[in-house]
Amino acid sequence: MSHTQDRVPLKARKVSFSWEGTPLHWVPGDPFTSHTINVLHLLLPAGERWFVHVYKQVLPYIRDERLREDVLGFIGQEAMHSQAHDEVLPHLRELGLDPTPYTAQVDWLFEKLLGDRTLPPGAARRWWLMERVALIAAIEHYTAFLGDWVLNASELDRRGADPTMLDLLRWHGAEEVEHRSVAFDLFQHVDGNYRRRARTWATAFTALVFLWQRGARFFMENDPTLLDGRARLRDFHRAGRRGTLPATGAMLRSIPTYLARGYHPSQEGSTEQAVAYLAASPAALAAEQAQKETA
Repeated sequence: MSHTQDRVPLKARKVSFSWEGTPLHWVPGDPFTSHTINVLHLLLPAGERWFVHVYKQVLPYIRDERLREDVLGFIGQEAMHSQAHDEVLPHLRELGLDPTPYTAQVDWLFEKLLGDRTLPPGAARRWWLMERVALIAAIEHYTAFLGDWVLNASELDRRGADPTMLDLLRWHGAEEVEHRSVAFDLFQHVDGNYRRRARTWATAFTALVFLWQRGARFFMENDPTLLDGRARLRDFHRAGRRGTLPATGAMLRSIPTYLARGYHPSQEGSTEQAVAYLAASPAALAAEQAQKETA
């Protein structure tokens, strides 16, 4: 893909999805891929609510009006992402897979471990805020990576993946690509310390790998349609080679990319492609039409 970064105004698109016709294994005959991607519905609602909470606290530190506008647009988009993925969870319960035991752990991580702390005003409180801003920048590197991947994951179409789930993933992925520079630019603006960037990347990457494999195992082991559901690393490698999940090599190459001193998110992904998908997304088009009718 071409790596363009034409800045576009960020806006929240109030999308909605109807899940009645979406099967548990929404990639036909492939429960592992379905459930590995389904982990997004467990991780993202709590994580993106946390993003919004932290960014509201950092707004007073922003001295650039253009960046402030981008951050406000980012907040609006992330709040909508959280809601959209949250709405998948009741459907999973109806299909016999209750995610509550796992989502309770994710909620604890973001609300307690990474939540606000009782710290005295001044350096200590600012340190904890900057740590979390840096963590979000690292996480957003991977959400943009995944967004770019799903926009180009033609193998999912070829295998007959559920169109509603694909639209959710690609609408979300397109917005992640669209706003991929905001979290990094904000971190650079309010802090920019390279050692903090590297340290928080290690924390974020380790946590994401741990939570993702734990979530995939949870889904596979609790899927009522599977007799002996397992999630193994070799299954992930195989799916990556098939193109139904990100390739392991591409994920590993993303590590030195983020840690390079000259890194900037605009070097990856395509704003043009993201905006083009958002102009054609069934859910985004429906949301735009609804806004026009209520205006």
